[in-house]
Amino acid sequence: MPVLSRADDSVVGRWWWSVDRVMLTALLLLVGLGYVLALAATPATNLSLNDPNTIVMIRQIVYLLTAGILMVGVSMLDLHYVKLAALATGVVFLVLTGFTLVHGVVVDGGRRWIALPGFTIQPSEFLKPALIIATAWLLAERRRTPGFPGMFAAIGLNSLVVLILLRQPDVGSTALVLATFFVQLFLDGLNTFFVGLGVAGFGAAGFAAFELIAHVHKRVMLFLHPTKDKAYQALTALSAFANGGLWGRGPGEGQVKHYLPDARADFVFAVAGEEFGMFLCLGIIALYAVIVLRGFMRVLRETDSFVALASAGLLTSFGLQAFINMASSLSMIPTKGMTLPFLSYGGSAVLATGLHMGFLLALTRRRTHAERVTDGLFGLGMQDRAV
Repeated sequence: MPVLSRADDSVVGRWWWSVDRVMLTALLLLVGLGYVLALAATPATNLSLNDPNTIVMIRQIVYLLTAGILMVGVSMLDLHYVKLAALATGVVFLVLTGFTLVHGVVVDGGRRWIALPGFTIQPSEFLKPALIIATAWLLAERRRTPGFPGMFAAIGLNSLVVLILLRQPDVGSTALVLATFFVQLFLDGLNTFFVGLGVAGFGAAGFAAFELIAHVHKRVMLFLHPTKDKAYQALTALSAFANGGLWGRGPGEGQVKHYLPDARADFVFAVAGEEFGMFLCLGIIALYAVIVLRGFMRVLRETDSFVALASAGLLTSFGLQAFINMASSLSMIPTKGMTLPFLSYGGSAVLATGLHMGFLLALTRRRTHAERVTDGLFGLGMQDRAV
C-alpha cells in the first residue's frame, strides 16, 4: 500500500510518482555502502572522540548523510529550478576554483583546495556538474534560437575551466571535463571530422601530459613497470583483492587499510575486495552499471535536447569517474587519484556527488503532467504545460 497517493499534488507526492525509483534505490544503496566502507576503511579504534580515526569516521558518516539529503532535495526541483541552481552553483564555484590559483592550499603538489575555518573545500568538484548543465543549455539553446552562439559559448566556457584546472594542476579533472564535453558535442551532432579531430587531440594532450607533467609521467611508468619498488600502492591493492577471495576476510579484518595511505579514498575498492570479497565488488560494479545504463535508456527516449544533453553529460562524468577509480585499483590503468562516487572518503567529493546525482534524478523525472520550460534564459521565459 503506497504511502503517497497518485492524487497527492504536494511537492513530495509529485516527486515520488515521477522520480526514477530504480535509479534512486541504486544511489541510496551506494550511500549505504559508503557508510559500511567508511567503517571498514578506518583502522581499529577505541571509539574515543580523541582518536583521529574516530573523528574521520564520524565526519564521513555526516558527509554521506548530508549528501543523501542534498541528492533527494535537489531531485525535487523542476527543470527551470535545476537551471537556476546550476547557474548559481556554477558562478560561485567558478570564482572559487579560480581563487585557488591565488590563495589555494597545496595538497599532493596541486593547488586545488581552499581552507575555511574547520575544514577545506575543493570547489572544482562542485563546478563540474554545474558546467555540464550549463553546456547542455548552451548547446540546446543554439538549436532553439537562430543566431545564438551556443557552440562558441560552450567551447569558451569549457576552455576557461580547463585552463584553470591545468593551472592547479588537476589532470584527472581536466580529462573528465574534456571527455564529458566531447560526449555532449557528439550527441549534439558534431561533424564526424571533428569527432576524429577531438579523439586525436585528446590523445595528443595525454601524450603531452605524460612528457611534461612529472607526476603523470611517474604514474604511467609505474603502471608499465609494476614490479618496481615504487609501485607499492598498486601492488598492495592487487594483493588485497587476492587476499579477499570470493567472500572476503570479514569486516574489520583487512590489512590493506593499515599500509595504503589512500585506502579511504583512492583505494576504497581494494578495501571492499579484501574485507567483503569479490561478490561485493561485483555488486558495487552492478550498482554503477544500473545507474548509468538506466540513465542512458532514459536519454534515448528523451525529446527535450537540453534534458538529453545534460543527463548524458552527468551520466558520462559519473560513470567515467567510477570506472577510472575501480580500474586503477585493479591495475588496469595507471593510478589517477580519482575518488569512487559515494564510497571514497572526502567531504567535497561526497557532497558534490550528492548534488551531481540530485541534478540527474531531477532531469530524468517523468514530466507528463509537469511544467516544462520552452524558452528563455535558464527557465526565466515562457512556460507551458505538457499534455
